[in-house]
This record gives sequence, structure tokens and C-alpha cells, in this order.
Amino acid sequence: MSITATLDDQDPAVPQAADHASLSPRTRWLLEGPVFGRLLVLAAPNVGEAIARVTFIVADAYFVSWLGPEALAGVSVVFPLLIIMQTMTAAGVGAGVSSAVGRALGAGHIDNAQRLAGVSVALALAGAALFTALALAGGPALYRAMGLSGAALEAAVIYSIVGFSGCVLIWLQNIFANVCRGSGNMLAPAMAIVVGEAAHLILSPTLIMGWGPFPQLGVAGAGVAFLSAYAVGSLMIGAYLTSPRALARLRLRAIRFDWPHVRDIMSVGLLAAISALLFQMALFLVTGMVGRFGNAAIAGYGAAARLDLLQAPITFAFGSAVIAMVATAVGARNPVRARHTAWAGMTIAAGIGLAFSLVSWNAQGWMAHFTSDPAVSRYGELYLHCLTPIFPILGAGLAAYFACQGLGDIRRPFILSIVRFVIAIGGGWLALALWGDVLGVYLASALASLVFSVAMVAMAIRAFRRAG
Repeated sequence: MSITATLDDQDPAVPQAADHASLSPRTRWLLEGPVFGRLLVLAAPNVGEAIARVTFIVADAYFVSWLGPEALAGVSVVFPLLIIMQTMTAAGVGAGVSSAVGRALGAGHIDNAQRLAGVSVALALAGAALFTALALAGGPALYRAMGLSGAALEAAVIYSIVGFSGCVLIWLQNIFANVCRGSGNMLAPAMAIVVGEAAHLILSPTLIMGWGPFPQLGVAGAGVAFLSAYAVGSLMIGAYLTSPRALARLRLRAIRFDWPHVRDIMSVGLLAAISALLFQMALFLVTGMVGRFGNAAIAGYGAAARLDLLQAPITFAFGSAVIAMVATAVGARNPVRARHTAWAGMTIAAGIGLAFSLVSWNAQGWMAHFTSDPAVSRYGELYLHCLTPIFPILGAGLAAYFACQGLGDIRRPFILSIVRFVIAIGGGWLALALWGDVLGVYLASALASLVFSVAMVAMAIRAFRRAG
């Protein structure tokens, strides 16, 4: 659905929005009151969730390291693949779910939102089955191609079997969470995810090492503990969605494929998922290019890139709120509210980016948290110096991307994602060929982010002005 069709009251193909008085109190809350205040309230639980998730992921890697370098190497190869799927479901297909549910509720179509919830679960089950089949069939060959052998390869295969066999839990939690977010409820999924990650933190060392009455499962225990977070989250959010308290209530009979609703979700979700995949692939390939300069380079880049990667989940915490509020305003035929939400989201995200710039300005201090090796530190500091000026612009660009998802417009942002990928990878390879210097690889990555962000902000400004 195009932006103009979404907001054009004269289009007979688009159902008219309901009067505010007939909407639910939560939907009216999203449509009324100060935009900045609403965004901050909505995003607060998501920020806590993001911090908890990052903390527990780092701790989990620490626990796996107790098993030795081979186990850590095996898990380190498989874990990014699980994170790619996590990102594709949460910020990809899940964003399509959140946008579609928000637009339906903004228009006062609660029955439609409930049907969308059921269809989204059907999509989750199908997606999980596909990923499980691909990982079990092709995982061992992929891990060997990435250089693993012996005990490290065995650890990777074990962790992969456990993780991908239960990946339906990852899909369900993220889809359930985005149904809630689309209805304006950020607290229920955030609480469930924090509780789930706490279970992960407790079970990880217990199952890996076999503490107390629990068996020592080693790498398999790490996989079971990882999935436990999603099992707890799925159960808690699922229980909420099947209760009368949920606006987009989930009903068993609605879990089926219904093409109009599949199209409504995937018109945003499919391209958003591919965009997330391109982003992760770019990181993977850039790491490979940096690795040509030796272990010190890849260690320095990896430590520095942790700061870069932290911006995305924290900005996503606000991005989820932007999607919900924009989508609800679009459904309610309130383009002014949608536009103000987009501007507020970009402003807040730019402020977050400024905080990251201040941290990266003291690049030596950041690197001191990870290494005392001068060579490793120099490689990391150089990367951070390339990114310091653009963190605020990158934040605004990410917020603009989420705002366009709320509008239901993803095609042009998807094209920009491809452009970003081409600049980062093509530019990096060209820099290696011409100069053979790691600085060229870093600058290509920074330029890719800068071009994407500036163009994304300009695109969002134009789209929202045309819409209202």
C-alpha cells in the first residue's frame, strides 16, 4: 500500500478511520498528548530490554569460554547466524507485523488486528521450519568452509543443532512481541524478555558446567540456556496475547495463511528482513577484509565495533515506539501526528548518537576496556575516529527508517540498504586493491553509513510532507 493511498481519505479502496471516541483507551493515548513524552514512555521498557539482552549475551560468551578455546571458536561461528535470524524476525518480519497491527488499530479495526496476529504466528511457524531445515542440512559444511575443524567443528555442530532445532521459540517470541508493540504495549514484551534473559543467565553456567543436580552438558547446555530465554518470553507474551487484556488478541482459529493479511505484513516485513540480512552480511565481510591485516587488526576492530553495534539495539528501542505511533496515526488518518512523531524520533535518535560520539571521541579509553596491547588498541582507535562524527547522523537515519516502516513504505529504504551494502563492501575491496590500508576499509564503512543516513532522513522528510 502506498503512502498516499494510506492517508488519502478520498480513496474508496481504503477504509475510513474510526472516530477517536470509538477507539480503545491505549490507541487514543497514542494519538493524543505530547509526542516526545509518549515516545519516551513507550521506549523506556525497550531500552531496559536492550540493555538486559546485551548484558546477558556478553555474559554467555564468558561462560562458554570456560570450556576452552575450541568451544568458544565453535560457538562464535554459529552464534552470529542465530543473531542474524533474531534480527530478521525482530526488526524485519516483526516490523511488518507491528506496522500492520498499528495501522489496523488506528483505523479502529480490532478484528482485523486480531486476524493479523494469527497470520503472523503462521508466518513464524513457517519461517522457523525453513531456517531449521537449512541449518541442519547445510550447517556442518558451512562451518568447515569457515575454517573450523576438530573439536571446534564438533562444538559448532552441537550448538547449531540445539539452537536451530528450537529456533521456533525465537520466531514466536519476536512475532508475539511485535504484535504487542504494534498495539502500543511495550511493557509486556519487555518484561517477558528481561525475565527470559535472567533465566538464560542462571541456566547458562549451570548447564554448561553441571552445577548442583544438573548434568554437565557443555556446549549443548549453552544452546539450551540460550533457547530458555525465548521459551520463557514466548510463554509470557503468548499468555498475555491470548488473554482478554490484549487489543490484538490471539485466537487459535486465526492462525492460518490469509493472503491479504500476509501481503499487509510482508509488504514491509520481507524487505525489512532482507535489509537486516544485508546489514549483518556487511559486518561479516568487513570483518574478513580487516582480518587480512592480522590478528591485532581483527581484535582491535572487533572491540571497537562493539560500540558501533550497541547503537542499533538502543536506537531500535525508540524505533519500535516510532513504528507503533506512526502506524497508529496513519490508520487514524492523522498525517500531522505521524509527521511530528517521525521528527521527534529522529531528534531523539540523533541525541543518542551524540552520546555515542562523545564516548568514541575518547577512543583510547574505550579500547582500554578490552586490551592493553598497543597494536590492537591502535586499530580500534582508528576505526572509532572514522565513526565519531557520524554517530548522530546514523541515529537519525535509523529513526527515519523505522518511521517509514510505520508508514508502510519500505521499498525506497530497501534500495538504500542495498546502496549501503555496495559502498561498504565494494568500497572496502577497492581501497584494499588501490592502497592496501585498513583505513580505506574503515572509511568505506563510515561512508556507507553516512550516505544511507543522510539519504534516509531526506527520504523520510519528503515522504511525510507528501503524506500530509
